[in-house]
Amino acid sequence: MGYLQLLKDTNIDFMRYRWVAMALSAILVIIGFIACYQIFTGHANLGIEFTGGTSLTLEFANQIELDEARALLISNNFAAPQVTNSQDATKFKLFIRVKEGDVSEVPDQILSIFKTKYPDNTITIVNSNSIGPAVGNELRDKALYAILYSILGIIIYIAIRFDWKFGLAATISMFHSALAIVGLMWLKDFIVPTEFTLLIMTAVLTMAGYSLTDTVVVFDRIRENLRRRTKMPLEQTLNNSINQVLSRTIVTSTTVFLVSLAIFLLGGEVLSNFALALLIGVVIGTYSSIFIASPFLILFRGGRGGLLAGAVEAKAQTTQRAKSSA
Repeated sequence: MGYLQLLKDTNIDFMRYRWVAMALSAILVIIGFIACYQIFTGHANLGIEFTGGTSLTLEFANQIELDEARALLISNNFAAPQVTNSQDATKFKLFIRVKEGDVSEVPDQILSIFKTKYPDNTITIVNSNSIGPAVGNELRDKALYAILYSILGIIIYIAIRFDWKFGLAATISMFHSALAIVGLMWLKDFIVPTEFTLLIMTAVLTMAGYSLTDTVVVFDRIRENLRRRTKMPLEQTLNNSINQVLSRTIVTSTTVFLVSLAIFLLGGEVLSNFALALLIGVVIGTYSSIFIASPFLILFRGGRGGLLAGAVEAKAQTTQRAKSSA
């Protein structure tokens, strides 16, 4: 693992800053809860997956300007249309998403608008999809259930692998990451209009999982150090453990960040918010595994021996189950 040793023998006192980090995190969590309330009461800027609307693809014989197409829809009472395009050697396509209008009539209505504006251009509907408000509400509710079930499953997994205290700390860290991403994306809407879509929900769940993975790596090292260094103060054990995996954390986070940055820069309008949520998630997830998950072990410890006993017992149970299934 030498190639991961980007930083060697670091000795950063992370636990010294835990209260500052928790104060910052408390603000992020409050913003996240406000954002979630706005989303699940329908007051946030939601995509058509949650509110209902229409998406369609138009094919043009001749290319048209993207900004001109967007302005044309706005002038015909489609307040905030999403319009993107693609082009190959012979075809030019527009991908359009709108919330307004009767979903059964919108595709033909939009086609008529463009044919009137460009009478010499051959325009056809390649495909269209409509989502009614009732279906949008159902998708919104199912998204909430998906998050809750994921959290429950993770609590069970971490509790079995480590100890309930580790499991609770990891879950708080993951929940913090998810709320922070949602909150920051919601705040972005006040600066640049940003719809909360299923793509952003996917990014939130993905980066919550990333945060958990990073936390498990740190917890593995903490558990090993708890067993090997029984007389060391808990705060020092946590600091040592984080410093020992810091190079791995930086390399992994940087790799994921660069991939997400490439998607953000090259993925176009459709993927820009998805990629931005990933970028935020990498930073927040890494921060959470260091400044949220580990400090909560101090709050839950019940004495250093309590964590050690729980870690050893959970490890023994895991080993016993592995032997039984072999």
